[in-house]
Amino acid sequence: MADRSAPSCHLRLEWVYGYRGHQCRNNLYYTAAKEIVYFVAGVGVVYSPREHRQKFYLGHQDDIISLALHPERVLVATGQVGKEPYICVWDSYTVQTVSVLKDVHTHGIACLAFDLDGQRLVSVGLDSKNTVCVWDWRRGKLLSMAPGHTDRIFDISWDLYQPNKLVSCGVKHIKFWSLCGNSLTPKRGVFGKTGDLQTILCLACARDEVTYSGALNGDIYVWKGINLVRTIQGAHAAGIFSMNACEEGFATGGRDGCVRLWDLNFKPITVIDLRETDQGYKGLSVRSVCWRGDHILVGTQDSEIFEIVVHERNKPFLIMQGHCEGELWALAVHPTKPLAMTGSDDRSVRIWSLIDHALIARCNMEEPIRCAAVSTDGIHLALGMKDGSFTVLRVRDMTEVVHIKDRKEAIHELKYSPDGNFLAVGSNDSSVDIYGVVQRYKKVGECIGSLSFITHMDWSSDSKYLQTNDGNGKRLFYRMPSGKEVTNKEELKGVQWASWTCVSGLEVNGIWPKYSDINDINSVDANFIGQVMVTADDYGIVKLFRYPCLRKGAKFKKYLGHSAHVTNVRWSHDHQWVVSIGGADHSVFQWKFVPDRKLKDSLHIAPQESLVDSNSDESDSDQSDVPELDSEIEQETQITYRRQVYKEDLPQLKEQCKEKRKSAASKRRERAPGNSIRLHFVHGYRGYDCRSNLFYTQTGEIVYHVAAVGVVYNRQQNTQRFYLGHDDDILCLAIHPLKDYVATGQVGRDSSIHIWDTETIKPLSVLKGYHQYGVCAVDFSADGKRLASVGIDDNHTIVLWDWKKGEKLSAVRGSKDKIFVVKINPYMPDKLITVGIKHMKFWRRAGGGLIGRKGCIGALGRTDTMMCAVYGWTEEMAFSGTSTGDVCIWRDVFLINTVKAHDGPVFSMHALEKGFVTGGKDGVVALWDDTFERCLKTYAIKRAALAPGSKGLLLEDNPSIRAISLGHGHILVGTKNGEILEVDKSGPVTLLVQGHMEGEVWGLATHPHLPICATVSDDKTLRIWDLSPSHCMLAVRKLKKGGRCCCFSPDGKALAVGLNDGSFLIVNADTLEDLVSFQHRKDVISEIRFSPGAGKYLAVASCDNFVDIYNVMSSKRVGICKGASSYITHMDWDIRGKLLQVNTGAKEQLFFEAPRGKKQTIPSLEVEKIGWASWTSVLGSCCEGIWPIIGEVTDVTASCLTSDSKVLATGDDFGFVKLFRYPAKGKFGKFKRYVAHSTHVTNVRWTYDDSLLVTVGGADTSLMLWTYEMEGHRDSRQCDSEESDLDSEEDGGYDSDVTRENEINYTIKALSTNIRPMFGIKPHLQQKEPTLDERQGVVRPPVSRALPQPEKLQTNNVGKKKRPIEDLILELVFGYRGKDCRNNVHYLNDGADVIYHTASIGILYNVATGSQSFYQEHNDDILCLTVNQHPKFTNIVATGQETQQICQLQLLLFTCGMQ
Repeated sequence: MADRSAPSCHLRLEWVYGYRGHQCRNNLYYTAAKEIVYFVAGVGVVYSPREHRQKFYLGHQDDIISLALHPERVLVATGQVGKEPYICVWDSYTVQTVSVLKDVHTHGIACLAFDLDGQRLVSVGLDSKNTVCVWDWRRGKLLSMAPGHTDRIFDISWDLYQPNKLVSCGVKHIKFWSLCGNSLTPKRGVFGKTGDLQTILCLACARDEVTYSGALNGDIYVWKGINLVRTIQGAHAAGIFSMNACEEGFATGGRDGCVRLWDLNFKPITVIDLRETDQGYKGLSVRSVCWRGDHILVGTQDSEIFEIVVHERNKPFLIMQGHCEGELWALAVHPTKPLAMTGSDDRSVRIWSLIDHALIARCNMEEPIRCAAVSTDGIHLALGMKDGSFTVLRVRDMTEVVHIKDRKEAIHELKYSPDGNFLAVGSNDSSVDIYGVVQRYKKVGECIGSLSFITHMDWSSDSKYLQTNDGNGKRLFYRMPSGKEVTNKEELKGVQWASWTCVSGLEVNGIWPKYSDINDINSVDANFIGQVMVTADDYGIVKLFRYPCLRKGAKFKKYLGHSAHVTNVRWSHDHQWVVSIGGADHSVFQWKFVPDRKLKDSLHIAPQESLVDSNSDESDSDQSDVPELDSEIEQETQITYRRQVYKEDLPQLKEQCKEKRKSAASKRRERAPGNSIRLHFVHGYRGYDCRSNLFYTQTGEIVYHVAAVGVVYNRQQNTQRFYLGHDDDILCLAIHPLKDYVATGQVGRDSSIHIWDTETIKPLSVLKGYHQYGVCAVDFSADGKRLASVGIDDNHTIVLWDWKKGEKLSAVRGSKDKIFVVKINPYMPDKLITVGIKHMKFWRRAGGGLIGRKGCIGALGRTDTMMCAVYGWTEEMAFSGTSTGDVCIWRDVFLINTVKAHDGPVFSMHALEKGFVTGGKDGVVALWDDTFERCLKTYAIKRAALAPGSKGLLLEDNPSIRAISLGHGHILVGTKNGEILEVDKSGPVTLLVQGHMEGEVWGLATHPHLPICATVSDDKTLRIWDLSPSHCMLAVRKLKKGGRCCCFSPDGKALAVGLNDGSFLIVNADTLEDLVSFQHRKDVISEIRFSPGAGKYLAVASCDNFVDIYNVMSSKRVGICKGASSYITHMDWDIRGKLLQVNTGAKEQLFFEAPRGKKQTIPSLEVEKIGWASWTSVLGSCCEGIWPIIGEVTDVTASCLTSDSKVLATGDDFGFVKLFRYPAKGKFGKFKRYVAHSTHVTNVRWTYDDSLLVTVGGADTSLMLWTYEMEGHRDSRQCDSEESDLDSEEDGGYDSDVTRENEINYTIKALSTNIRPMFGIKPHLQQKEPTLDERQGVVRPPVSRALPQPEKLQTNNVGKKKRPIEDLILELVFGYRGKDCRNNVHYLNDGADVIYHTASIGILYNVATGSQSFYQEHNDDILCLTVNQHPKFTNIVATGQETQQICQLQLLLFTCGMQ
């Protein structure tokens, strides 16, 4: 079998040629260590000119387009493009990430800037609104965000002389921002008459509110405040792309190729025209300048970096060059020297020295270059052009040997034959031409077999054959030099290939993912000696595979750095390096090849930190074939926690049923019942898919969870208290280090984590908004302040919280596969580990992100699936339990040892002061010393060891252990079978809590005169439970099949059980031994009932639509009830035992006569008169009201009537238990509702004396007991709510004022139609209607309330200069908003002032003087107002307005008297 594992050698990035000058600006700086920092493709580069050495920051996964330097000049912030772009702040010494800022921007991050003290960072997005964000970058926290502008923003800067002020500029605008609280407010710069409105490309702030900005026409605009005060015209001949402020003044760089230096008052010092220097050329354009002391750094549009020393300004030093804009496709390596040749659409061919890391030759051609090849003697360099021609140059002096054009379409591949005699040229018109080298490149052959463009070619070692790949993925062979196609595969059997660069063929099958488009791998090159090959693909990834690589989906090592397509990749002639080139990022990467043997010495090199996991999860793992997953783990990974409908959807669903509500709301409905129920005891523990979810609290009680209930169990008194804040399955539980608080995470569309107190059972904090579908793991930090959680979304998102504040600190995508456990390092709360399927990762917090490193296994084995983990006695020691029964011991990220601990998976571990305790699938608890060298003691969980005080029976020996915890001299153990056991150190085991195992529980029956009940489940057990205060399982029996129903006989001596295979048994109710069994049906038995009285008949309903009636005494079938059109769901006898009522899945209510089974039709009025022995039906007029409005979405699965026929309890698919008055006539009755079960409540039954209601919850496997409380007994009700699905009018109407206010709609005035009609004729142009007086001819003197105009004003104003319009100043406001607001008038200053609001104005009214002062920052109606009562904050007022973002209330705080 071919080895599918990843190769053990690896690549290390050694050099990057190029600099990103195109479409970027201001991205080149000196660091404090006098190194140069810039970026190219997806790599941040720190270059030391003294040592000619590069360091790389590899934390991005797409093109970097912006960079900012921290004022202390050590830290760098870079922003990238992408669907979910992020900002990395990193250290230029160590090139390690310090902080990650994410989850806000989309598309990309266009500009970045630090403020003066470096605490805050501002970023601008590339989204349609060009969003501006201000970050507290160390904490990764967004402080403020605002839409920036409708058009692109090119530069942003903090005003270094005024705190909280920023300036941004871009297409035809400049904006001056002030940051107040968390609100950013802009004011647009006023160009006025001083200068033309135009695009501003860069800016720098100076003191006294002066801002200098560079414009598109080459002028510099000088701003004072927000006004343009002067322009410096012709500073540059064209657009000014970059402006840099330093101690000495300002440097500007423009499209005209000039760099200008200015003093602090922006008086010119000097001009450096780079076009006129030795290295200059026509069209040189400056994109970035940085001036420090006597050195100036210049970055150009064409990817060069110059360093200029001021006193030798005409001799700039070229320290970096790369290809210019246009795609880069051509790459060839010299056959005998460490040289690489590249050619690009910028029409240049360049030769790079791989040893000196420098460009040694460059030549410009007439056409864009698409491919290159060097002859075997190294003398000729052939270049294939985009226009279908090819050119051959001498390598020595770049002079042309020959130029030939035989084709019209681009030449995409050419190769010299190994003997040097021929050149094969493959073009996009699907043919390969063969040229004779010695005959001055005369055409000697042609290969025409392909139907698509030629992509790759290789010669055989003897130069007799050529293989080609084309765009269709076809691989063809030709005889050389004639070009005749080889069709007989036998001929090719022994052919050795001189090189392997083809992407299709048996030898390279493994480079293709299992499902992939054939064109996304652009290049391959095999290293025959090292038996490895390297590939380049469209995702910007360079991969290393074994060669040959025969089976699809082989493992590999992958390297990020290129941002878009990697177009070509080649080994150097001596296989020391790999050279790769990027199409759109036009950069050349040189990678050092580190073979296996070197790896051994470099084990201390930590694996690369990554912020990103690749898009290919088949990768990076070192194993060839995945070991078999343990059956239990496999089962668990397949559980889905997705719901068709979540409880969060209920309000929305009800909203959709509005029509139904309207019709029903008018009818009078019964009140909800007066009596209520209270959760009293829960049998069950969630062990089958959870782990480490069981702990001792401070007071020695036990806390765990089942269904949607957090349970605190007192083992002395055998009582339970419940946390009922969740509304769906709880999947994980963690305890605070002080053992008094607990965190639980649940399933939900937007799932929540609750932190609650185990003493008071009150919630302390609820965390929402970051996990989809559910939370599967939580952990507290050692100081108890932080909480880590993992979601069950596709990326298993990991979130770190400050839980008291409810604030998300950091988040990251964890893994594609399931994560089981997260643990925070007890010594360093910024570090954590996660373990899961083939996953062991070490994370550290960096601002708003987490940076993960995979556990480094080295030669010790392969990545196993990890099931549990703990930290050890120092901060770098960690221990994890695997699915194969080993314990792995880690130091930092390295695996240093493994110890065999259990047979089968290790599911739980717990660290003690001196040692560890582990539990596994083998049912053994093991105690270990503190180094895991010795196992001190083992305890097997066996029936024989059960102590007499146990609350039940062990179902089997050695149950799989899922949770372990220590305390109070005992070991607490939770098993997969739903048992909680306490193991005494001396050996005896006490069983405390027990429930059904995995599988749905449907069957439930209560005893006719004793406080016991029976349940039967899909876990193939029948169990009898004691409902008296001893709360324990009395008996259990394993069945051959799972069951769905059971029923006691009227005397309580027999128990009938219906099974899933269509058979049923009758067993002795005390011993559970068989009395009789039958099988007449193939489908599930869904309901089974003894007739009342003597229990003469037994009715057995099945899912194949029949009810069989048996005579119990004679054990014969005496009747069959036919006529149901669907499976039978519920069944009840009447008191006489003569009539059966049946419900079916098609919602039919049918009646049959017993014992013959004849179908009867009974009108509904008669049904109500019949006395029924029991009522568990959900259909009929008596229980019409139990169906919710959203009855299509959810079913009422069960009901049961109290013996006094007053209260009907129901269970439904939403996990609600509800109480209705009986009969529940009329639609949508009112009810009391209780949540404790998670999804379906499958059955409900009252006990014989109605003192308890017993419910079972399908998949949550729990059995819950509720005490029934009469109306007066109302102390601590836990009912979720007393409500109904709709609020009808008779619930007490509204007062008319309240109704009106309730219906006010605050639409946005700017968006709604105008208040005044906007058509008609302006008043002064209207034809005046004659008044009544005028019509009657009465003349009256003009009467007006206005004062008569003084004479002066009646002269005409011609010839006088108009006075400029002064500002209007608000003097007095009449009015107060009382119509729809409340509590919005307050005294301030001990009654001297009154504060209130009207329209959009806050008004401070001085009582003594009667004067008003105003707060006018709002721009729409204020709707609420409050005053801070705290003595520290006197006179602080908050007002809230309606605003254009409908959901966002803008709160403004202001100080009265200061405004």
